[in-house]
Amino acid sequence: MLKTTAAEKMNQAKVAIEKNATSASQIGAIYKFVLEGDGGGTWIVKLKGDPEISEGDGEAECVLRLPGSDFVDLLEGRTQAQDLFFAGKLQIEGDMGLAMKLEALTSILT
Repeated sequence: MLKTTAAEKMNQAKVAIEKNATSASQIGAIYKFVLEGDGGGTWIVKLKGDPEISEGDGEAECVLRLPGSDFVDLLEGRTQAQDLFFAGKLQIEGDMGLAMKLEALTSILT
């Protein structure tokens, strides 16, 4: 069985955010996800105004770095962000308060 890649998850997230634009915009932040490994990359997730996800680098209030496989596990409910953080697999730069809002984002995406 082929494992879902982080890039595929980001494409699914893009659709979910468009469908739930009102809820997504209430998070009120811009995140950068730097996902390492196969199927990884860098994405800007804008969750204010007209929410959108775009591939590539850019400005963000909170940067999250983690292996792409852990990102997939996070969105598929096999792990928690807090567990990844304490295991040293998730690094957060910028506004830690915004990182705490990620649970709201994962509920929109799943």
